[in-house]
Amino acid sequence: MARGNGNIMKAGMQPRVLIVEDEEKLRRVLSLHLESRGFEAVPVSTAEEALRLAPQAQLVLTDLRLPGMDGLELLDSLQRLNARLPVVVMTAFSSVETAVEAMKKGAADFLPKPFSLDHLDAVVAKALEVQQLREENTRLREELGRRYRIDNIIGTGPKMQEILAAVMRAAPTRATVLLCGESGVGKDLIARAIHFHSPRASQPFVKINCTTIPENLMESELFGYEKGAFTGAVASRPGKFEQADKGTVFLDEIGDVPPSIQVKLLRVLQDREFERLGSNRTRQIDVRVIAATNADLRRALEEGNFREDLYYRLNVFPITIPPLRERREDIPLLAERFLRRFAAETGARVTEISPEALRVLVEYHWPGNVRELENVIERSLLYADGAVLGPEHIRLDYAPRRNANGQTPASSGGFLPEGMTLEQYEQQLIREALRRAGGNKSQAARLLGLTRNALRYRLSQMGID
Repeated sequence: MARGNGNIMKAGMQPRVLIVEDEEKLRRVLSLHLESRGFEAVPVSTAEEALRLAPQAQLVLTDLRLPGMDGLELLDSLQRLNARLPVVVMTAFSSVETAVEAMKKGAADFLPKPFSLDHLDAVVAKALEVQQLREENTRLREELGRRYRIDNIIGTGPKMQEILAAVMRAAPTRATVLLCGESGVGKDLIARAIHFHSPRASQPFVKINCTTIPENLMESELFGYEKGAFTGAVASRPGKFEQADKGTVFLDEIGDVPPSIQVKLLRVLQDREFERLGSNRTRQIDVRVIAATNADLRRALEEGNFREDLYYRLNVFPITIPPLRERREDIPLLAERFLRRFAAETGARVTEISPEALRVLVEYHWPGNVRELENVIERSLLYADGAVLGPEHIRLDYAPRRNANGQTPASSGGFLPEGMTLEQYEQQLIREALRRAGGNKSQAARLLGLTRNALRYRLSQMGID
């Protein structure tokens, strides 16, 4: 065997490789070589010894021809013991049939004897890398599952409790769900919670933002295309729906889907079938569809921009998520969670939010909903220099909210921002003036066109010294 060059292990790592080989000379060569590459080699001569030591190994390198239990039987036993343990099999009696059988039983790779030590290095490194990626994927899935658990979604008020109860009713079923609500209320979070509490949790969750896909590319993005379907289609490619097979498709901003694609979506929802662009072959698909919109789909129906039959197919299980200003009781808990998260990410010393700062947050009208609150907390942390986030650190966005036509919507009185009372709006102006004046009351009073005493009176009414 030719000896390879270089060390294939990273510093500080020493995976344990169990070598199962009845030929003593080869067992010793493999052991010495792997140790020179930074592994901890554990050589044994029988499958029975290997099964006893396998729980402490990160990889098994085994011959297929062994005394007593052979390599394929050992492979079966190792799969039952730990299906994630990578096993590389080697044999002098190599054949396609033997290799295929070993791979079907779960072998990570196959080494026909004689093999070079360079080949051994490459196979072992690849098997460990694949194993590491699988473990990382499993860990990320577990983390996502924990993140989207119902008890991790903040909602103490009656409105959000109704939403969470609806999620738990919808999750075990295959029913299509339509999530409605303003931008930033957390429709993505609810969609993922439904998926991770469903029987499809271990399968793909594919999000499709219908707003960001150009109309001329939407069909190929959703349903895929065949080679030669259009200029530049040099190879066939599956679409988002095929990628989500056995899992969940999340159609965000479904109201922006053009009529030509609405017809094809209707067919997928009704018959669970479609054709790729440039193909006549009908493909079957098993996906659960969750759609979301911040638009009024009923108005779109009346205006002829959305198909009535598609609307009713989507509206099987509707869930309307209330805006943040309608569930102010959740704001303190949300703010504290965002504070902990961003403080940990940035290394900020802030550990709590003062009652005065919470009052500022609760009284704001939050046109951008939970997403805006998250951004405000992240921004405000940059201004805090102690352990407590105070009202002087809060940086709110006072820009007026605009509708789809670029106009500022009026409240019931025609002057105030949406969802705000006159008292709330006045208090926000006062806080903003104090912020711009650096806490100087005289300067803040001038900005507001008030006397200093008038400002002091209003501050006392607000509970601010």
